Amino acid sequence: MKIVLSTLNSRYTHTSLALRYLYANMQELQNDTTIMEFSINDAMQSVAEKILDEKPNILGLGVYIWNASQIHELIHIIKRVSPETKIVLGGPEVSYEPFRVDFSDADFIIKGEGDVAFYELCKNIVENNAHERITPLSAPKLKELELPYKYYTDEDIQNRYIYVEISRGCPFECEFCLSSMDEKVRAFNLEKVLEEFETLWKRGARNFKFVDRTFNLNMKAANMVLDFFLEKEPPYFAHFEVIPDHFPASLREKIKSFPHGALQLEIGIQTLNTEIANNISRQLKIDKIKENIAFLENETSAHIHLDLIVGLPGESLKSFGKNLDQLKAMSSCEIQIGILKKLSGTYIDRHDETFGMVYSDIPPYDILKNNQLSFKEIQKMKRFARFWDILHNSGNFKNSVELLWKDESVFTNFYAFSLWVYEQTDSTYKISLQRQGELLFTYLTDVKKLTPEVVAKSMLSDMMKLKGRAVPNYLKPYSEGFTIDSKLGTSGFNKRQQ
Repeated sequence: MKIVLSTLNSRYTHTSLALRYLYANMQELQNDTTIMEFSINDAMQSVAEKILDEKPNILGLGVYIWNASQIHELIHIIKRVSPETKIVLGGPEVSYEPFRVDFSDADFIIKGEGDVAFYELCKNIVENNAHERITPLSAPKLKELELPYKYYTDEDIQNRYIYVEISRGCPFECEFCLSSMDEKVRAFNLEKVLEEFETLWKRGARNFKFVDRTFNLNMKAANMVLDFFLEKEPPYFAHFEVIPDHFPASLREKIKSFPHGALQLEIGIQTLNTEIANNISRQLKIDKIKENIAFLENETSAHIHLDLIVGLPGESLKSFGKNLDQLKAMSSCEIQIGILKKLSGTYIDRHDETFGMVYSDIPPYDILKNNQLSFKEIQKMKRFARFWDILHNSGNFKNSVELLWKDESVFTNFYAFSLWVYEQTDSTYKISLQRQGELLFTYLTDVKKLTPEVVAKSMLSDMMKLKGRAVPNYLKPYSEGFTIDSKLGTSGFNKRQQ
């Protein structure tokens, strides 16, 4: 008997925590089981070839929003070449119906958490006792599970993200999120988990990404995990998803203690419009959000990542623009702009008729239009989000990009800029850093009519912080007297030029 556990990660640097949970809980079948990870950028026929080289009797595949289409192709190939291989699917994309990608070629589907269910199904297949194609939702007892962390390889630890968790589930009911389907938050045995973290640390792991939906929900657990890292010698990196309105004093003191570059907090804002938040059953405490973002930005060294969503039921472009303006007034942090997706099983579908919500049935199932935003406007906002990411969130133009909206609406001005950039490029990808800078400089000087010397000074300060970088051609006429103070990490012009 040979069992292969596999999935297609979105990129090489990612690892699958789920596969390692399955492997850890295979009991007597573990010696017959192998983990094989690939990326969505790999050729599916090559992936199939490598999997079939193992001659698996059973193939378990993890299906997610980013790999559903490729998994469909992979199943098609494997079933044509090796129809006797039993294919078992699990993961979010097959845990809730309707399935919008055709997985009918798969032999078995596990809905929900498969940590134990996959082992039990494999045992039944081995014993010719597997009759039901679909295994229903089940929630294993987390404190009884074998933990997966010893199955990260040395290569994983050296080159890839190490995904970890101390709990599963979410207490909130945001209608666009699959976590709203969970009945309650369940916790692992934290002392046991921290022992595993210690082993990872001793093996050289320094990059921990927590997949918990609400890390700062349980203060005792959150503080114990933060203490684990604070007792270590930097450098290291820990990433947490947190809710924006729950930062009591004990947590604040811990976060303030982290050195620069060691901590990243991802905060789901999604909307600051209370009416829209009520539409999607999202709790919104504006005063607390403002207070906590101000604390994080002004009193800590944490890297903050805020999320906004375009296309929520009832939210107009004007309302979204106001959200972005408010967030930028609160913070200079990274703001990730996402497009609403309709995931099978979520309650967001209850708004379809009222708000004219129309989605794509092709992954990632994003909104195409609604009664507030036309298809054309959604397309423009997708481009807005992409240009915002490469010009604002990248940090490459940290100061100069803000010249676009100085003392005016952030949204209105960046929206106009994004329309102009697309007119020049007819693309949102494969725009080099050199080209990005040229576009920004040209727009600021030719369209916004800002003084070229002022724009150049700001852009040189942004772009020349990296040692050894050559002055771009379009800035060379303005670069005389420009210097970089390597000791202070600052750049500027000498007094004669100023």
